[in-house]
Amino acid sequence: PLRFRPCSTIARVQHNAPTGGHVSGAPARGERVDAVIVGSGASGGWAAKRLAEAGLRVVVLEAGRARTDDDNREHIPAHTLTYRGRSKAPLAKTRPRQAESYACDEWNADWHVNDLAEPYTDPEPFPWVGRIRLVGGRTNVWGRQSYRFSDADFKAASFDGAGVDWPLAYRDLEPYYDIVERYIGVSGAKEAHPLLPDGVFQPPMAMGCAERAFADRVKTRFDRTFTIGRTANLTAPLNGRAPCHYCGPCQRGCTTHSYFNSAFTTIPDAVATGRCTLVTDAMARRVLVDPASGRASGVEYIDRHTHAVHEIRARTVILCAQMFESVRLLFNSRTPDGPNGLANSSGQLGRHLMVHVTDAGASAEFPEFAAPPSVGGPDRPNGILGIRFRNVPGGAPSQGFLRGYGYQADARVPAHTGAAGFGRPFMDAVRAAGPAVLRLQGFGECLAYDDNVCDIDPSMVDAWGIPALRIRMSLHDNERRMAEDMAAAAAEMLEAAGGRDVKTFVTPRWASHEVGCARMGTDPATSVLTPSQQAHDVPNLFVMDASGFPSSGWSNPTLTIMALAVRSCDHLLERMRVGDVCAAPPIAGAG
Repeated sequence: PLRFRPCSTIARVQHNAPTGGHVSGAPARGERVDAVIVGSGASGGWAAKRLAEAGLRVVVLEAGRARTDDDNREHIPAHTLTYRGRSKAPLAKTRPRQAESYACDEWNADWHVNDLAEPYTDPEPFPWVGRIRLVGGRTNVWGRQSYRFSDADFKAASFDGAGVDWPLAYRDLEPYYDIVERYIGVSGAKEAHPLLPDGVFQPPMAMGCAERAFADRVKTRFDRTFTIGRTANLTAPLNGRAPCHYCGPCQRGCTTHSYFNSAFTTIPDAVATGRCTLVTDAMARRVLVDPASGRASGVEYIDRHTHAVHEIRARTVILCAQMFESVRLLFNSRTPDGPNGLANSSGQLGRHLMVHVTDAGASAEFPEFAAPPSVGGPDRPNGILGIRFRNVPGGAPSQGFLRGYGYQADARVPAHTGAAGFGRPFMDAVRAAGPAVLRLQGFGECLAYDDNVCDIDPSMVDAWGIPALRIRMSLHDNERRMAEDMAAAAAEMLEAAGGRDVKTFVTPRWASHEVGCARMGTDPATSVLTPSQQAHDVPNLFVMDASGFPSSGWSNPTLTIMALAVRSCDHLLERMRVGDVCAAPPIAGAG
Protein backbone atom coordinates (compact mmCIF):
# COMPACT_ATOMS: atom_id res chain seq x y z
CA PRO A 1 0.00 0.00 0.00
CA LEU A 2 1.05 3.57 -0.64
CA ARG A 3 2.19 5.46 2.44
CA PHE A 4 2.61 9.18 2.90
CA ARG A 5 1.85 11.90 5.42
CA PRO A 6 -1.48 13.65 4.84
CA CYS A 7 -1.69 17.30 5.72
CA SER A 8 -3.56 18.75 8.69
CA THR A 9 -7.29 18.11 8.92
CA ILE A 10 -9.83 20.79 8.19
CA ALA A 11 -12.40 21.94 10.69
CA ARG A 12 -15.32 19.57 11.29
CA VAL A 13 -18.49 20.76 9.59
CA GLN A 14 -22.13 19.72 9.57
CA HIS A 15 -23.84 18.56 6.40
CA ASN A 16 -27.56 18.78 5.76
CA ALA A 17 -27.78 15.55 3.74
CA PRO A 18 -25.89 12.26 3.39
CA THR A 19 -24.48 13.39 0.05
CA GLY A 20 -23.34 16.72 1.38
CA GLY A 21 -24.61 20.13 2.24
CA HIS A 22 -23.57 23.72 2.27
CA VAL A 23 -20.57 24.29 4.51
CA SER A 24 -20.93 27.22 6.85
CA GLY A 25 -17.26 28.13 6.77
CA ALA A 26 -14.08 27.41 4.86
CA PRO A 27 -11.00 25.91 6.52
CA ALA A 28 -9.30 28.32 8.88
CA ARG A 29 -6.60 30.56 7.48
CA GLY A 30 -3.33 28.70 7.24
CA GLU A 31 -4.92 25.26 6.94
CA ARG A 32 -4.38 23.31 3.76
CA VAL A 33 -5.90 20.08 2.52
CA ASP A 34 -4.18 17.48 0.38
CA ALA A 35 -6.48 17.92 -2.61
CA VAL A 36 -9.33 20.17 -3.66
CA ILE A 37 -11.55 18.66 -6.34
CA VAL A 38 -13.88 20.79 -8.47
CA GLY A 39 -16.93 18.75 -9.43
CA SER A 40 -18.74 15.76 -7.91
CA GLY A 41 -19.77 13.86 -11.04
CA ALA A 42 -18.33 10.82 -12.80
CA SER A 43 -14.65 11.72 -12.41
CA GLY A 44 -14.91 13.97 -9.35
CA GLY A 45 -16.67 11.25 -7.37
CA TRP A 46 -14.01 8.72 -8.27
CA ALA A 47 -11.18 11.13 -7.43
CA ALA A 48 -12.74 11.88 -4.03
CA LYS A 49 -13.28 8.20 -3.24
CA ARG A 50 -9.86 7.05 -4.42
CA LEU A 51 -7.91 9.75 -2.61
CA ALA A 52 -9.92 9.88 0.63
CA GLU A 53 -9.83 6.10 0.98
CA ALA A 54 -6.06 6.25 0.49
CA GLY A 55 -5.76 8.62 3.45
CA LEU A 56 -5.74 12.08 1.86
CA ARG A 57 -7.69 15.03 3.21
CA VAL A 58 -9.99 16.12 0.40
CA VAL A 59 -12.45 18.95 -0.26
CA VAL A 60 -14.96 18.60 -3.09
CA LEU A 61 -16.46 21.81 -4.48
CA GLU A 62 -19.84 21.29 -6.12
CA ALA A 63 -21.61 24.14 -7.91
CA GLY A 64 -25.03 22.62 -7.25
CA ARG A 65 -27.07 21.82 -4.19
CA ALA A 66 -27.13 18.73 -2.03
CA ARG A 67 -28.99 15.69 -3.30
CA THR A 68 -31.24 13.43 -1.23
CA ASP A 69 -33.59 10.57 -2.04
CA ASP A 70 -36.41 13.11 -2.07
CA ASP A 71 -35.00 14.14 -5.45
CA ASN A 72 -35.90 10.76 -6.97
CA ARG A 73 -39.00 11.51 -9.02
CA GLU A 74 -39.15 8.65 -11.49
CA HIS A 75 -42.37 7.28 -9.96
CA ILE A 76 -44.26 10.58 -9.78
CA PRO A 77 -47.24 10.32 -12.16
CA ALA A 78 -47.63 12.99 -14.81
CA HIS A 79 -51.16 13.89 -13.74
CA THR A 80 -49.80 15.30 -10.46
CA LEU A 81 -47.63 17.85 -12.27
CA THR A 82 -48.81 21.35 -13.09
CA TYR A 83 -48.43 20.89 -16.85
CA ARG A 84 -48.91 17.09 -16.79
CA GLY A 85 -45.44 16.72 -18.34
CA ARG A 86 -46.93 17.72 -21.71
CA SER A 87 -45.09 20.96 -22.45
CA LYS A 88 -41.60 22.33 -22.12
CA ALA A 89 -42.67 25.88 -22.88
CA PRO A 90 -42.86 26.85 -19.16
CA LEU A 91 -39.38 25.39 -18.58
CA ALA A 92 -37.92 27.37 -21.45
CA LYS A 93 -38.62 30.67 -19.70
CA THR A 94 -35.52 30.17 -17.54
CA ARG A 95 -33.94 27.12 -19.20
CA PRO A 96 -34.30 27.68 -22.95
CA ARG A 97 -31.13 25.72 -23.74
CA GLN A 98 -31.50 22.93 -21.19
CA ALA A 99 -35.10 22.28 -22.24
CA GLU A 100 -33.78 21.24 -25.67
CA SER A 101 -32.61 17.98 -24.09
CA TYR A 102 -34.83 14.96 -23.56
CA ALA A 103 -33.28 14.69 -20.09
CA CYS A 104 -34.73 18.02 -18.93
CA ASP A 105 -38.44 17.84 -18.25
CA GLU A 106 -41.07 18.97 -15.78
CA TRP A 107 -39.98 16.31 -13.29
CA ASN A 108 -36.34 17.44 -12.98
CA ALA A 109 -35.98 20.90 -14.54
CA ASP A 110 -34.82 22.36 -11.23
CA TRP A 111 -31.72 20.12 -11.37
CA HIS A 112 -30.54 21.96 -14.49
CA VAL A 113 -28.83 25.32 -14.69
CA ASN A 114 -30.86 28.46 -15.13
CA ASP A 115 -29.59 29.45 -18.57
CA LEU A 116 -30.23 33.12 -17.85
CA ALA A 117 -28.00 33.02 -14.76
CA GLU A 118 -25.32 30.78 -16.30
CA PRO A 119 -25.14 31.71 -19.98
CA TYR A 120 -22.74 30.77 -22.73
CA THR A 121 -22.45 32.05 -26.25
CA ASP A 122 -22.35 30.11 -29.51
CA PRO A 123 -22.04 31.94 -32.83
CA GLU A 124 -23.31 28.75 -34.48
CA PRO A 125 -25.97 27.09 -32.29
CA PHE A 126 -24.50 24.42 -30.05
CA PRO A 127 -26.51 22.47 -27.42
CA TRP A 128 -24.53 22.59 -24.19
CA VAL A 129 -27.24 20.72 -22.30
CA GLY A 130 -27.21 18.38 -19.31
CA ARG A 131 -25.66 21.11 -17.16
CA ILE A 132 -26.71 19.87 -13.74
CA ARG A 133 -26.53 21.81 -10.48
CA LEU A 134 -26.93 18.91 -8.08
CA VAL A 135 -24.43 16.65 -6.33
CA GLY A 136 -23.57 13.95 -8.85
CA GLY A 137 -23.55 16.28 -11.84
CA ARG A 138 -24.40 14.62 -15.13
CA THR A 139 -24.49 11.16 -13.55
CA ASN A 140 -27.98 12.19 -12.42
CA VAL A 141 -29.22 12.18 -16.02
CA TRP A 142 -26.63 10.34 -18.14
CA GLY A 143 -27.61 7.62 -20.60
CA ARG A 144 -25.48 5.06 -18.67
CA GLN A 145 -24.07 3.39 -21.81
CA SER A 146 -20.65 2.14 -20.70
CA TYR A 147 -18.14 1.03 -23.32
CA ARG A 148 -14.41 0.48 -23.31
CA PHE A 149 -12.27 2.10 -25.95
CA SER A 150 -9.96 -0.19 -27.93
CA ASP A 151 -6.61 0.45 -29.55
CA ALA A 152 -8.54 1.27 -32.71
CA ASP A 153 -9.61 4.38 -30.73
CA PHE A 154 -6.39 5.05 -28.79
CA LYS A 155 -4.19 4.63 -31.89
CA ALA A 156 -6.62 5.84 -34.54
CA ALA A 157 -4.17 8.37 -36.01
CA SER A 158 -1.70 5.58 -36.73
CA PHE A 159 -4.38 3.85 -38.81
CA ASP A 160 -5.61 6.80 -40.87
CA GLY A 161 -3.25 9.75 -40.26
CA ALA A 162 -5.89 12.11 -38.86
CA GLY A 163 -5.14 13.91 -35.59
CA VAL A 164 -2.84 12.38 -32.99
CA ASP A 165 -2.66 9.10 -31.09
CA TRP A 166 -3.36 8.89 -27.39
CA PRO A 167 -0.14 8.68 -25.33
CA LEU A 168 -1.36 5.40 -23.84
CA ALA A 169 -2.75 2.09 -25.06
CA TYR A 170 -5.61 -0.20 -24.08
CA ARG A 171 -3.33 -2.31 -21.90
CA ASP A 172 -2.55 0.78 -19.79
CA LEU A 173 -6.21 1.39 -19.02
CA GLU A 174 -7.53 -2.18 -18.91
CA PRO A 175 -7.04 -2.76 -15.14
CA TYR A 176 -8.75 0.54 -14.38
CA TYR A 177 -11.73 -0.35 -16.56
CA ASP A 178 -11.96 -3.51 -14.42
CA ILE A 179 -11.95 -1.49 -11.18
CA VAL A 180 -14.64 0.88 -12.38
CA GLU A 181 -16.94 -1.78 -13.84
CA ARG A 182 -16.79 -3.96 -10.73
CA TYR A 183 -17.80 -1.01 -8.56
CA ILE A 184 -20.43 0.77 -10.66
CA GLY A 185 -22.08 -2.39 -11.99
CA VAL A 186 -22.32 -2.76 -15.79
CA SER A 187 -24.71 -5.29 -17.30
CA GLY A 188 -23.80 -6.63 -20.70
CA ALA A 189 -22.86 -9.58 -22.89
CA LYS A 190 -19.37 -10.64 -23.94
CA GLU A 191 -18.81 -10.54 -27.70
CA ALA A 192 -15.03 -11.00 -28.14
CA HIS A 193 -15.07 -8.15 -30.65
CA PRO A 194 -11.74 -6.38 -31.32
CA LEU A 195 -13.32 -2.91 -31.51
CA LEU A 196 -15.31 -3.29 -28.27
CA PRO A 197 -13.29 -5.01 -25.54
CA ASP A 198 -15.27 -7.16 -23.12
CA GLY A 199 -15.38 -6.21 -19.48
CA VAL A 200 -16.55 -7.25 -16.02
CA PHE A 201 -20.28 -7.59 -16.55
CA GLN A 202 -23.37 -8.31 -14.57
CA PRO A 203 -25.93 -10.53 -16.39
CA PRO A 204 -27.17 -8.89 -19.58
CA MET A 205 -30.64 -7.51 -20.02
CA ALA A 206 -32.68 -9.45 -22.57
CA MET A 207 -33.26 -8.38 -26.14
CA GLY A 208 -36.81 -8.19 -27.43
CA CYS A 209 -37.97 -10.62 -30.13
CA ALA A 210 -37.64 -8.14 -33.00
CA GLU A 211 -34.21 -7.02 -31.75
CA ARG A 212 -32.96 -10.62 -31.47
CA ALA A 213 -34.20 -11.52 -34.92
CA PHE A 214 -32.67 -8.37 -36.42
CA ALA A 215 -29.30 -9.00 -34.73
CA ASP A 216 -29.18 -12.62 -35.90
CA ARG A 217 -30.14 -11.77 -39.49
CA VAL A 218 -27.64 -8.91 -39.74
CA LYS A 219 -24.90 -11.13 -38.36
CA THR A 220 -25.67 -13.79 -40.97
CA ARG A 221 -25.98 -11.38 -43.89
CA PHE A 222 -23.31 -8.78 -43.11
CA ASP A 223 -21.19 -10.28 -40.31
CA ARG A 224 -21.96 -7.19 -38.22
CA THR A 225 -22.53 -7.45 -34.48
CA PHE A 226 -25.49 -6.04 -32.57
CA THR A 227 -25.46 -6.74 -28.84
CA ILE A 228 -27.51 -5.68 -25.86
CA GLY A 229 -26.33 -2.32 -24.57
CA ARG A 230 -23.68 -2.33 -21.87
CA THR A 231 -25.36 -0.15 -19.30
CA ALA A 232 -24.61 0.98 -15.75
CA ASN A 233 -27.97 -0.34 -14.57
CA LEU A 234 -27.77 -3.24 -12.15
CA THR A 235 -29.25 -6.63 -12.97
CA ALA A 236 -27.98 -8.12 -9.69
CA PRO A 237 -27.59 -6.60 -6.21
CA LEU A 238 -24.34 -4.73 -5.60
CA ASN A 239 -23.09 -3.02 -2.43
CA GLY A 240 -26.59 -2.55 -1.05
CA ARG A 241 -28.01 -1.32 -4.36
CA ALA A 242 -30.98 -3.23 -5.77
CA PRO A 243 -31.35 -4.48 -9.35
CA CYS A 244 -33.17 -2.31 -11.84
CA HIS A 245 -36.95 -2.74 -11.75
CA TYR A 246 -37.52 -1.46 -15.32
CA CYS A 247 -39.60 1.60 -14.48
CA GLY A 248 -37.93 3.47 -17.35
CA PRO A 249 -37.19 7.19 -16.82
CA CYS A 250 -33.74 7.00 -15.20
CA GLN A 251 -33.11 10.68 -15.92
CA ARG A 252 -35.58 11.51 -13.13
CA GLY A 253 -33.69 9.63 -10.44
CA CYS A 254 -33.71 6.13 -8.99
CA THR A 255 -35.25 5.29 -5.63
CA THR A 256 -33.46 1.93 -5.53
CA HIS A 257 -30.08 3.39 -6.59
CA SER A 258 -30.02 0.83 -9.41
CA TYR A 259 -28.11 2.95 -11.90
CA PHE A 260 -24.71 4.44 -11.24
CA ASN A 261 -24.85 7.95 -9.88
CA SER A 262 -21.88 9.34 -7.96
CA ALA A 263 -24.30 11.04 -5.56
CA PHE A 264 -25.21 7.70 -4.00
CA THR A 265 -21.98 5.77 -4.60
CA THR A 266 -18.53 7.33 -4.83
CA ILE A 267 -19.29 10.60 -3.03
CA PRO A 268 -20.89 8.98 0.07
CA ASP A 269 -17.97 6.52 0.14
CA ALA A 270 -15.54 9.42 0.20
CA VAL A 271 -17.48 11.33 2.86
CA ALA A 272 -17.76 8.18 4.99
CA THR A 273 -13.97 8.09 5.42
CA GLY A 274 -14.15 11.22 7.56
CA ARG A 275 -11.44 12.72 5.34
CA CYS A 276 -13.64 14.27 2.66
CA THR A 277 -15.63 17.50 3.00
CA LEU A 278 -18.26 18.25 0.38
CA VAL A 279 -19.00 21.94 -0.17
CA THR A 280 -22.17 22.52 -2.17
CA ASP A 281 -23.34 25.70 -3.93
CA ALA A 282 -19.70 26.57 -4.60
CA MET A 283 -19.14 28.37 -7.92
CA ALA A 284 -15.46 27.89 -8.69
CA ARG A 285 -14.04 31.15 -10.05
CA ARG A 286 -10.34 30.49 -10.51
CA VAL A 287 -7.44 28.25 -9.60
CA LEU A 288 -5.13 30.09 -7.22
CA VAL A 289 -1.49 30.18 -8.26
CA ASP A 290 1.58 31.05 -6.20
CA PRO A 291 3.42 33.74 -8.22
CA ALA A 292 6.83 32.69 -6.93
CA SER A 293 6.66 29.00 -7.82
CA GLY A 294 3.96 28.96 -10.50
CA ARG A 295 2.25 26.09 -8.70
CA ALA A 296 -1.43 25.85 -7.88
CA SER A 297 -2.19 26.72 -4.27
CA GLY A 298 -5.97 26.18 -4.15
CA VAL A 299 -9.30 27.27 -5.60
CA GLU A 300 -11.32 30.44 -5.14
CA TYR A 301 -15.09 30.00 -5.19
CA ILE A 302 -18.21 32.11 -4.77
CA ASP A 303 -21.13 31.09 -2.60
CA ARG A 304 -24.07 30.60 -4.94
CA HIS A 305 -26.52 32.20 -2.47
CA THR A 306 -24.59 34.91 -0.61
CA HIS A 307 -22.02 35.73 -3.33
CA ALA A 308 -19.35 35.66 -0.61
CA VAL A 309 -15.89 34.73 -1.86
CA HIS A 310 -14.01 31.83 -0.23
CA GLU A 311 -10.75 30.01 -0.79
CA ILE A 312 -9.74 26.39 -0.28
CA ARG A 313 -5.99 25.98 -0.02
CA ALA A 314 -4.58 22.64 -1.15
CA ARG A 315 -1.41 20.83 -2.05
CA THR A 316 -3.04 19.58 -5.25
CA VAL A 317 -5.87 20.93 -7.41
CA ILE A 318 -8.00 18.51 -9.45
CA LEU A 319 -10.52 19.76 -12.01
CA CYS A 320 -13.45 17.40 -12.68
CA ALA A 321 -16.05 20.02 -13.47
CA GLN A 322 -17.09 18.65 -16.92
CA MET A 323 -14.89 19.43 -19.88
CA PHE A 324 -16.34 22.85 -20.76
CA GLU A 325 -16.38 24.02 -17.15
CA SER A 326 -12.83 22.86 -16.45
CA VAL A 327 -11.48 24.56 -19.57
CA ARG A 328 -13.43 27.69 -18.69
CA LEU A 329 -11.84 27.63 -15.23
CA LEU A 330 -8.34 27.32 -16.73
CA PHE A 331 -8.97 30.28 -19.03
CA ASN A 332 -10.30 32.32 -16.12
CA SER A 333 -7.20 31.48 -14.04
CA ARG A 334 -4.83 33.38 -16.31
CA THR A 335 -1.78 34.90 -14.68
CA PRO A 336 0.79 37.52 -15.73
CA ASP A 337 3.04 34.65 -16.79
CA GLY A 338 0.16 32.90 -18.54
CA PRO A 339 -2.09 35.56 -20.06
CA ASN A 340 -3.78 33.03 -22.36
CA GLY A 341 -4.92 30.79 -19.54
CA LEU A 342 -3.42 28.60 -16.88
CA ALA A 343 -1.33 25.63 -18.10
CA ASN A 344 -1.52 26.92 -21.67
CA SER A 345 2.08 27.49 -22.73
CA SER A 346 1.36 25.15 -25.67
CA GLY A 347 -1.54 27.28 -26.89
CA GLN A 348 -3.66 24.12 -27.10
CA LEU A 349 -6.18 25.04 -24.41
CA GLY A 350 -9.67 25.28 -25.88
CA ARG A 351 -8.67 23.68 -29.19
CA HIS A 352 -9.82 20.46 -30.86
CA LEU A 353 -13.30 20.33 -29.38
CA MET A 354 -14.95 17.03 -30.30
CA VAL A 355 -18.53 15.83 -29.86
CA HIS A 356 -20.25 12.75 -31.26
CA VAL A 357 -22.51 13.43 -34.21
CA THR A 358 -25.92 11.75 -34.08
CA ASP A 359 -29.53 11.82 -35.33
CA ALA A 360 -28.98 9.92 -38.54
CA GLY A 361 -30.24 6.42 -39.22
CA ALA A 362 -33.44 4.63 -40.18
CA SER A 363 -36.51 2.87 -38.83
CA ALA A 364 -38.68 0.03 -40.07
CA GLU A 365 -41.73 -2.00 -39.10
CA PHE A 366 -41.55 -5.72 -38.40
CA PRO A 367 -45.13 -7.06 -38.80
CA GLU A 368 -44.10 -10.59 -37.80
CA PHE A 369 -43.61 -9.29 -34.25
CA ALA A 370 -46.97 -7.58 -33.90
CA ALA A 371 -48.26 -7.12 -30.36
CA PRO A 372 -50.38 -4.71 -28.30
CA PRO A 373 -48.39 -1.67 -27.14
CA SER A 374 -47.15 -1.70 -23.57
CA VAL A 375 -48.74 1.18 -21.71
CA GLY A 376 -47.38 1.46 -18.18
CA GLY A 377 -45.65 -1.93 -18.38
CA PRO A 378 -41.98 -2.75 -17.77
CA ASP A 379 -39.72 -0.34 -19.61
CA ARG A 380 -36.17 -1.61 -20.14
CA PRO A 381 -33.78 1.36 -19.64
CA ASN A 382 -31.44 0.17 -22.35
CA GLY A 383 -31.28 -0.60 -26.04
CA ILE A 384 -29.10 -2.59 -28.38
CA LEU A 385 -25.72 -1.52 -29.72
CA GLY A 386 -24.43 -1.92 -33.25
CA ILE A 387 -20.65 -2.19 -33.05
CA ARG A 388 -18.65 -0.07 -35.48
CA PHE A 389 -18.01 -1.73 -38.85
CA ARG A 390 -16.73 1.12 -41.04
CA ASN A 391 -12.99 1.82 -41.47
CA VAL A 392 -12.00 -1.11 -39.29
CA PRO A 393 -8.21 -1.42 -38.93
CA GLY A 394 -7.04 -3.98 -41.44
CA GLY A 395 -10.26 -3.72 -43.45
CA ALA A 396 -11.22 -1.85 -46.58
CA PRO A 397 -11.54 1.93 -46.12
CA SER A 398 -14.93 3.56 -46.50
CA GLN A 399 -15.43 5.98 -49.32
CA GLY A 400 -15.80 9.61 -48.31
CA PHE A 401 -15.03 9.69 -44.61
CA LEU A 402 -12.58 8.63 -41.91
CA ARG A 403 -13.28 6.79 -38.63
CA GLY A 404 -16.61 5.21 -37.86
CA TYR A 405 -19.82 5.04 -35.89
CA GLY A 406 -22.03 2.70 -33.92
CA TYR A 407 -25.78 2.39 -33.63
CA GLN A 408 -27.93 2.59 -30.55
CA ALA A 409 -31.36 1.16 -31.16
CA ASP A 410 -34.45 -0.47 -29.75
CA ALA A 411 -37.70 -2.02 -30.93
CA ARG A 412 -41.10 -1.36 -29.46
CA VAL A 413 -44.76 -1.33 -30.43
CA PRO A 414 -45.88 2.30 -30.26
CA ALA A 415 -49.21 3.28 -28.77
CA HIS A 416 -51.50 4.74 -31.41
CA THR A 417 -52.13 8.04 -29.64
CA GLY A 418 -53.16 9.71 -32.91
CA ALA A 419 -56.16 7.43 -33.32
CA ALA A 420 -59.52 9.01 -34.08
CA GLY A 421 -62.56 8.98 -31.83
CA PHE A 422 -63.38 9.39 -28.16
CA GLY A 423 -64.04 7.26 -25.10
CA ARG A 424 -63.86 3.48 -25.34
CA PRO A 425 -63.36 3.34 -29.14
CA PHE A 426 -60.41 5.70 -28.82
CA MET A 427 -58.90 3.71 -25.95
CA ASP A 428 -59.29 0.45 -27.85
CA ALA A 429 -57.65 1.99 -30.92
CA VAL A 430 -54.73 3.29 -28.85
CA ARG A 431 -54.15 -0.21 -27.44
CA ALA A 432 -54.65 -2.09 -30.72
CA ALA A 433 -51.91 -4.51 -31.72
CA GLY A 434 -49.41 -3.26 -34.25
CA PRO A 435 -46.01 -4.11 -35.71
CA ALA A 436 -42.81 -3.67 -33.76
CA VAL A 437 -40.85 -0.63 -34.94
CA LEU A 438 -37.06 -0.89 -34.85
CA ARG A 439 -35.13 2.40 -34.99
CA LEU A 440 -31.37 2.60 -35.54
CA GLN A 441 -29.69 5.86 -34.51
CA GLY A 442 -26.03 6.39 -35.33
CA PHE A 443 -23.42 7.95 -33.06
CA GLY A 444 -20.24 8.83 -34.91
CA GLU A 445 -16.75 10.03 -34.16
CA CYS A 446 -15.95 13.67 -34.79
CA LEU A 447 -12.41 14.45 -35.89
CA ALA A 448 -10.24 17.00 -34.09
CA TYR A 449 -10.35 20.28 -36.03
CA ASP A 450 -8.42 23.47 -35.36
CA ASP A 451 -11.54 25.60 -35.79
CA ASN A 452 -13.78 23.70 -33.35
CA VAL A 453 -12.85 25.55 -30.19
CA CYS A 454 -14.02 27.20 -27.01
CA ASP A 455 -12.72 30.29 -25.25
CA ILE A 456 -13.96 33.10 -23.02
CA ASP A 457 -16.49 35.58 -24.33
CA PRO A 458 -15.09 38.98 -23.33
CA SER A 459 -18.55 40.55 -23.17
CA MET A 460 -20.46 37.95 -21.15
CA VAL A 461 -20.42 37.01 -17.45
CA ASP A 462 -22.68 34.85 -15.35
CA ALA A 463 -24.73 35.95 -12.34
CA TRP A 464 -21.63 35.72 -10.12
CA GLY A 465 -19.48 37.85 -12.39
CA ILE A 466 -17.50 34.89 -13.74
CA PRO A 467 -16.64 35.28 -17.45
CA ALA A 468 -18.74 32.96 -19.61
CA LEU A 469 -17.65 30.43 -22.20
CA ARG A 470 -17.92 30.89 -25.95
CA ILE A 471 -18.30 27.71 -28.04
CA ARG A 472 -17.52 27.59 -31.75
CA MET A 473 -18.47 24.20 -33.15
CA SER A 474 -19.49 23.29 -36.67
CA LEU A 475 -20.03 20.19 -38.76
CA HIS A 476 -17.36 19.37 -41.32
CA ASP A 477 -17.67 17.34 -44.50
CA ASN A 478 -16.35 14.19 -42.83
CA GLU A 479 -19.18 14.19 -40.30
CA ARG A 480 -21.80 15.06 -42.91
CA ARG A 481 -20.75 12.16 -45.11
CA MET A 482 -20.65 9.89 -42.09
CA ALA A 483 -24.22 10.87 -41.18
CA GLU A 484 -25.38 10.07 -44.71
CA ASP A 485 -23.75 6.66 -44.44
CA MET A 486 -25.40 6.03 -41.05
CA ALA A 487 -28.78 6.38 -42.74
CA ALA A 488 -27.94 4.38 -45.85
CA ALA A 489 -26.36 1.48 -43.95
CA ALA A 490 -29.23 1.39 -41.43
CA ALA A 491 -31.79 1.20 -44.23
CA GLU A 492 -29.83 -1.56 -45.98
CA MET A 493 -29.68 -3.68 -42.81
CA LEU A 494 -33.33 -3.14 -41.91
CA GLU A 495 -34.48 -4.16 -45.40
CA ALA A 496 -32.22 -7.21 -45.41
CA ALA A 497 -33.60 -8.25 -42.00
CA GLY A 498 -37.19 -8.18 -43.25
CA GLY A 499 -38.22 -4.68 -42.23
CA ARG A 500 -41.09 -2.93 -44.00
CA ASP A 501 -41.82 0.76 -44.59
CA VAL A 502 -38.17 1.69 -44.11
CA LYS A 503 -37.68 5.39 -43.39
CA THR A 504 -34.33 7.14 -43.22
CA PHE A 505 -33.51 10.33 -41.36
CA VAL A 506 -30.47 12.60 -41.60
CA THR A 507 -30.80 15.56 -39.24
CA PRO A 508 -27.32 15.64 -37.73
CA ARG A 509 -26.85 17.22 -34.34
CA TRP A 510 -24.32 17.01 -31.52
CA ALA A 511 -24.71 14.51 -28.69
CA SER A 512 -23.86 15.47 -25.09
CA HIS A 513 -20.47 13.74 -25.31
CA GLU A 514 -18.09 16.73 -25.29
CA VAL A 515 -14.39 15.87 -25.12
CA GLY A 516 -11.03 17.51 -25.82
CA CYS A 517 -9.84 21.12 -25.44
CA ALA A 518 -6.92 20.25 -23.11
CA ARG A 519 -5.24 17.46 -25.04
CA MET A 520 -2.97 14.99 -23.28
CA GLY A 521 0.41 14.08 -24.74
CA THR A 522 4.08 13.62 -23.98
CA ASP A 523 5.29 16.88 -25.57
CA PRO A 524 4.55 20.07 -23.55
CA ALA A 525 4.81 22.08 -26.75
CA THR A 526 1.79 20.36 -28.32
CA SER A 527 -0.33 19.26 -25.36
CA VAL A 528 -1.75 20.61 -22.12
CA LEU A 529 -1.73 17.45 -19.99
CA THR A 530 0.55 14.48 -19.48
CA PRO A 531 -0.72 10.90 -20.01
CA SER A 532 -1.68 11.00 -16.30
CA GLN A 533 -3.78 14.15 -16.87
CA GLN A 534 -1.28 16.28 -14.97
CA ALA A 535 -0.68 19.77 -16.37
CA HIS A 536 2.73 20.05 -18.03
CA ASP A 537 3.10 23.63 -16.82
CA VAL A 538 1.70 23.21 -13.30
CA PRO A 539 2.72 19.85 -11.82
CA ASN A 540 0.27 19.91 -8.90
CA LEU A 541 -2.70 20.61 -11.18
CA PHE A 542 -4.71 17.74 -12.70
CA VAL A 543 -7.69 17.77 -15.07
CA MET A 544 -9.51 14.44 -14.77
CA ASP A 545 -12.65 14.83 -16.88
CA ALA A 546 -12.82 14.45 -20.67
CA SER A 547 -10.69 17.53 -21.36
CA GLY A 548 -7.58 15.47 -22.09
CA PHE A 549 -9.06 13.24 -24.81
CA PRO A 550 -6.89 13.49 -27.99
CA SER A 551 -9.73 11.88 -30.00
CA SER A 552 -13.34 11.07 -29.27
CA GLY A 553 -13.62 7.41 -30.22
CA TRP A 554 -16.86 6.05 -31.67
CA SER A 555 -18.54 5.03 -28.40
CA ASN A 556 -19.73 6.77 -25.25
CA PRO A 557 -16.91 8.34 -23.22
CA THR A 558 -18.00 8.15 -19.55
CA LEU A 559 -16.54 4.74 -18.69
CA THR A 560 -13.19 5.89 -20.11
CA ILE A 561 -13.42 9.17 -18.16
CA MET A 562 -13.83 7.23 -14.92
CA ALA A 563 -11.07 4.73 -15.68
CA LEU A 564 -8.67 7.56 -16.53
CA ALA A 565 -9.56 9.34 -13.28
CA VAL A 566 -8.73 6.26 -11.19
CA ARG A 567 -5.47 5.79 -13.08
CA SER A 568 -4.52 9.44 -12.61
CA CYS A 569 -5.32 9.29 -8.89
CA ASP A 570 -3.03 6.29 -8.50
CA HIS A 571 -0.31 8.22 -10.30
CA LEU A 572 -0.88 11.20 -7.99
CA LEU A 573 -0.68 8.99 -4.91
CA GLU A 574 2.59 7.49 -6.09
CA ARG A 575 4.04 10.93 -6.83
CA MET A 576 2.96 12.08 -3.38
CA ARG A 577 4.59 9.03 -1.84
CA VAL A 578 7.96 9.95 -3.34
CA GLY A 579 7.42 13.65 -2.64
CA ASP A 580 7.57 15.26 -6.07
CA VAL A 581 4.01 16.61 -6.35
CA CYS A 582 3.23 17.71 -2.81
CA ALA A 583 5.51 20.68 -2.54
CA ALA A 584 2.82 23.29 -3.06
CA PRO A 585 3.92 26.73 -1.87
CA PRO A 586 3.34 27.80 1.74
CA ILE A 587 0.33 29.98 2.40
CA ALA A 588 1.19 33.61 2.89
CA GLY A 589 0.77 34.63 6.50
CA ALA A 590 0.41 31.09 7.76
CA GLY A 591 1.99 30.32 11.09
